Amino acid sequence: MRKVPVFIKKKETIRKCAVFVALVILSILCFWPQKSLGFPLSVEEERVMGEKFLAEVKNYFRFTDDQFANQYINNLGHYLIRPLETKPFPFRFYIIKDNRLNAFAAPGGHIFIFLGLIETADMVDELAAVICHEIAHVSARHLAQRIDQNKKIGLGTMAGVLAGALIGGKAGSAVVSGSVAAGIQTQLHFSRDDERQADQLGFNYMDAAGFDPSCMVSVLNKIQKSQWHGTDRVPSYLLTHPTGPERMANLDTMLSGYTVKTERSEAVRFRNQFPFFKTIIIAKSWSPSDSERFFKSELEKNPHSISAHFGLGVVLKEQSQYDPAIDHLQKAMTESPDSLPILRLLGETLILNNQNEEGVGVLEKVFKQDPQDKSTLLLLANSYQDLEQYEKAIPLYKRLISMEPVPNEVFHNLGVSYGRLDKLALAHYYFGIYFLRSGKRDKSVFHLRKAEGLSENDPALRNQIRRAMEELNKR
Repeated sequence: MRKVPVFIKKKETIRKCAVFVALVILSILCFWPQKSLGFPLSVEEERVMGEKFLAEVKNYFRFTDDQFANQYINNLGHYLIRPLETKPFPFRFYIIKDNRLNAFAAPGGHIFIFLGLIETADMVDELAAVICHEIAHVSARHLAQRIDQNKKIGLGTMAGVLAGALIGGKAGSAVVSGSVAAGIQTQLHFSRDDERQADQLGFNYMDAAGFDPSCMVSVLNKIQKSQWHGTDRVPSYLLTHPTGPERMANLDTMLSGYTVKTERSEAVRFRNQFPFFKTIIIAKSWSPSDSERFFKSELEKNPHSISAHFGLGVVLKEQSQYDPAIDHLQKAMTESPDSLPILRLLGETLILNNQNEEGVGVLEKVFKQDPQDKSTLLLLANSYQDLEQYEKAIPLYKRLISMEPVPNEVFHNLGVSYGRLDKLALAHYYFGIYFLRSGKRDKSVFHLRKAEGLSENDPALRNQIRRAMEELNKR
């Protein structure tokens, strides 16, 4: 697979690295509860810090917004955390649209995987190896320990970071690299013992999940070969998985005498879906011309390539060229008739092409085979709603509410669907929840009070409204 087109210009890369370092320090200094000084960082303090950190990070980085891709990475991550006896945080996994081979664990269980790492991985086992390592940093609370040990960060260091972030360009880079980088690396970089423990825990998580732990070595070799040189390389204090001879030797020791266990069905499913996941990442992250050219060149090599036909289906659908997109997806289905990712995308594209009944029929087949697939549930529920089949849409939306994280549109669409059925108490309630989650307090209060006035004969709904009002007051 050829190199991914560079998304971030060099001068922007320097600025973003500086901003990111500033965010890390800002999270520590600005959001640190004063009462915690002198005491270890609590789980709740780290959780709050993580939420604020995430909100800031989203202002500076582009994230993959494809439903299937995000579902895949989160399903994989949550499958990998099953061996954890205690889970201090609700783990969340994100894909950053950046072609660097990196991943990092942020405060509060937020784990970020860079686009370049996904595209370089030849199999899901290599991606799982890096994610397991990051999960281990979170479960062992390494970041909390590093922060706790270095609370007294000098104002001069902070001023240097902020100056570098605000100045940007070469001048900002000089400030950061000269007066700040070494100090921050000392304060926040994981120790050798941290890395060794994360590798050991990650090895155990890989083994328990049925993935091949030897991929910990192969993916680290790829990361090592990809290291940049020059002014736009990733600062070492942002790398949570540096390579080195000692680390490789430790991994070789763990692997000596290891016997691969019987394949787990879950691991097999992730392996089977990985090519589709990777194809969607390419199709939606590269420019349309680059991705279309790439998949067409793959078809020239192999006219029966499933991933090439699937990839062209994604690219053409994104450009609203539905007829040729459907043609490529149907050709992909000829080669792989039981593939749920192909069926799901075909159903969605048919609906976009105003072939509603045919599209819904395809999505119903996917739902029957995998009733827990969130992207299919959402597509099918939306389709039922568009067809004014609200009785069919509502149960699917309610099923989605039990699957975290829940898209805000689910609550809005429940409000619309109940309203169309003239069930106004429930309609106002779900609109109230939608606006509560959207941060629009006045609108949320209006709808919740309307729901309360209409729910006199429904004690269960009144309890739900009361809890929503309590949550609103807390916020």
